[in-house]
Amino acid sequence: MQNPTLDLQIQTLPDGPGVYQYYDKDGKILYVGKAKNLKKRVSSYFNKIHDTAKTNVLVKKIVTIKHIVVPTETDALLLENNLIKTLQPRYNVLLRDDKSYPWICIKKEPFSRIFATRRMVKDGSEYFGPYTSFKTVNTILELIKELYPLRTCNYDLSASNIDSGKFKVCLEYHIGNCKGPCEGYESLENYQKQVDAIREILKGNFKESMKDFKRVMIDLAQDMHFEEAQKIKEKIEVLENYQSRSTIVNPKITNIDVFSIVSDEAAAYVNFLQISHGSIIRSHTMEIKKKLEETDEELLELAIIELRERFQLLSREIIVPFLVDLGENLKVTVPQLGDKRQILDLSIRNAKFYRIEQLKQLQIVDPDRHTNRIMAQMQKDLRLPVEPRHIECFDNSNIQGTNPVAACVVFKDGKPSKKDYRHFNIKTVEGPDDFASMEEVVYRRYKRLLDEKQPLPNLIIIDGGKGQLSSALKSLDALELRGKIAIIGIAKRLEELFYPGDSIPLYLDKKSETLKVIQQLRNEAHRFGITHHRDKRSKAALNSSIESIPGIGEKTMLSLIQHFKSVKRLKLASEKDITEVVGLSKAKKIVDFYNNNKA
Repeated sequence: MQNPTLDLQIQTLPDGPGVYQYYDKDGKILYVGKAKNLKKRVSSYFNKIHDTAKTNVLVKKIVTIKHIVVPTETDALLLENNLIKTLQPRYNVLLRDDKSYPWICIKKEPFSRIFATRRMVKDGSEYFGPYTSFKTVNTILELIKELYPLRTCNYDLSASNIDSGKFKVCLEYHIGNCKGPCEGYESLENYQKQVDAIREILKGNFKESMKDFKRVMIDLAQDMHFEEAQKIKEKIEVLENYQSRSTIVNPKITNIDVFSIVSDEAAAYVNFLQISHGSIIRSHTMEIKKKLEETDEELLELAIIELRERFQLLSREIIVPFLVDLGENLKVTVPQLGDKRQILDLSIRNAKFYRIEQLKQLQIVDPDRHTNRIMAQMQKDLRLPVEPRHIECFDNSNIQGTNPVAACVVFKDGKPSKKDYRHFNIKTVEGPDDFASMEEVVYRRYKRLLDEKQPLPNLIIIDGGKGQLSSALKSLDALELRGKIAIIGIAKRLEELFYPGDSIPLYLDKKSETLKVIQQLRNEAHRFGITHHRDKRSKAALNSSIESIPGIGEKTMLSLIQHFKSVKRLKLASEKDITEVVGLSKAKKIVDFYNNNKA
């Protein structure tokens, strides 16, 4: 029998790329893996018997699953490598060595060499990457070689050595791959311009270089060297598709702790990433329950102190989304751009995902608490005097002015209460007039509730802008309900909410749960209204068609409507099918009528 809490953890995993970590009952790490889709990959461990005994033993030991969400699959691969080397999990064998991913180095020297390496030497040289395969590295270096003739020798090209004629040009010069800086045939200034262009390519900014690439390609094509032009075209495509570098490992960011916070009414979620020698080696997210109206700043300060103590963090710099006061001994950075900003965004992303998972788990385990939280959030977002436990939403449907109908859908505690849904056939309005129809329907609905002493809703939502809202308000005024029930209108674009007497609409965050409930209400009202409208139209068409058949009365007509639903289906039905519904003699009359009236 699978552990129910483990089941809950798997159910609420995200569907994106990331790295998962399995822990045993003592909190010891068992295994680190990467996934394109975390939920699918982790689930696959638990829904079958595995071929190897080792995997089956591993699965039995798993008690806790932790994960880190990353933007791409490449990032997941790099992060998995970092974590396996740092944490040395018992069941990982493949990446335990100290072999690292390849980088591209721009050497700090006159006439810089550019080459691939697995070793990073701290001599002021620049390193770009890491790359997940040498194939990508070689493609980039080949492309650079095609565009920029750089030296491949390892001579010390100092000004004095060149002036003294110490070196002679080699074959690379004679075949056009190098411009001969060793004999002074190329100036340092011109060479460094090429290095600057290559640096931009490696950073992912190849707009300028792309012009050079295309120029080379066009020149080759004009000189009838189509094969070489095609090769450069293919390499340009590879370069356009290649991801310039990863956030997961960056040699410029060394020994820094990153903290971010995401909060709602009840709790805050703080994510922490530990960066050591340019690599993420730890990620942890914690939940802090709010007791009073604590600010995010206060909560983040408390969390940072707690986490630094718990994990014995000694770094002298921290990255945070806003300034916090942690004394003078700690450098606090609030990045706006660049690599540090990217790593902060990754931390925020993990905090957001953790919050979503916790809320999903709460919804499964304690649905009442989940409902209470959403109701409190809606009351706050929509500025209501009470929680909207009972909401009613109205929608008009009159397609091309025929059979005008309206729908009222009812949500209780944030969920559809289908037994309370109501359809309205418009009685007093001639032709398509949405405003008058809305006025009639709202009046009829609440007049009836008042007469029957039924409970009134906490919130009415009108599908439409200011016009429909003011029509509905006329009915509330007539029933003396103005001010007793909150009422808002939703414009068609869905983000705009209109309030009585306020010309400026309220805009809700597109990701907010309040907007999701309102969207669900609006869609449900629309669906319910359209279905009724279609039924009414097809019944009207069927009625008028059947009424003209001699010898067919109202009772038979109703039976046919209920069974065949449309005139088209009745016309296509066989005599045998109709006989089963209304008997042989009436079926014969119907079939004869349609056969004689064929166009």
